[in-house]
Amino acid sequence: MIQTERSWTMTREPGKYFRPEILSRIGRLDLRARFVVEGFVSGLHKSPYKGFSVEFANHRPYAPGDDIRHIDWRVYAKADRFFIKEYEEETNMRVHLLLDCSGSMGYPEHPGTDRMTKWDYAATTGMSLAHLLAQQQDAVGLTLFDDRVRTHVPVSTSTAALASLASVIEAHRPAEPTDMSSLMSHLAEHIPRRGMVILLSDLLTDVADVVEGLQRLRHAGHDVIVLHVLDHDELEFPFADQTLFEAIEEENVEVLTDPQSLRQSYLEAVREFVSRIRSACLDHRIDYNLISTAESLDVALSSCLARRLRRQRARA
Repeated sequence: MIQTERSWTMTREPGKYFRPEILSRIGRLDLRARFVVEGFVSGLHKSPYKGFSVEFANHRPYAPGDDIRHIDWRVYAKADRFFIKEYEEETNMRVHLLLDCSGSMGYPEHPGTDRMTKWDYAATTGMSLAHLLAQQQDAVGLTLFDDRVRTHVPVSTSTAALASLASVIEAHRPAEPTDMSSLMSHLAEHIPRRGMVILLSDLLTDVADVVEGLQRLRHAGHDVIVLHVLDHDELEFPFADQTLFEAIEEENVEVLTDPQSLRQSYLEAVREFVSRIRSACLDHRIDYNLISTAESLDVALSSCLARRLRRQRARA
């Protein structure tokens, strides 16, 4: 059972997944909700609750006891009836980071000094977003998953909670298989209010399970962002010599082959895989972003946020 939000008091310094150079470059950006969200303090995002502040929403007939300061006199002049102006309040939002800690996220096994595993790349991205959200006074929480929920950190508006999120991430290492067949349904049922869900994963599982899970989250009213993290090798298949390929999430599965003989069919399969997920996200108004680990993390994250902002402005 997922808990509701609470404040954290841990003050330990954040760990390696906080990168100051990344935080400084995304600090000027905002991550705003596309849909109404249910928060608990004043913030940047539209709330479903009507009040008398911020942004005009609609009119309603005047009722005895209403403050006459909110009467729209222009409408009265035309309709000879009193109408009250209603406005949409702004709120903070609850953001749930879903971070894939399955075995496939540990690729490559020996990344080297100038290369990150998908896990390190996604974890650093998630913590950078958490820092940005905390600066906006938004509540952020974390769920680590593989074939089940491994750890859940409830959403909190406390900046001190960032250290707790970082310590939870650093305590985990990718190991088990991925299974989203029931995970998203569980989360959709137990996330108590409409908010934002950010999925960071390589999505290397059954596509139908991914699509169904994302649909459930959107049906529950959440604003969903998918950050699809794949390694450069998975996207480009740069292998040339005879290579032994080993399955990460299955034991004793190996294939020795000439990569050139299957490169074209492999790349076609990857394009089809990505296209199916991207199309499903587009159909359900989900933000989809394909990210290669070869791309500078701050550039990739800034590009995702900037594209989202442009789409919001275009719809306004």
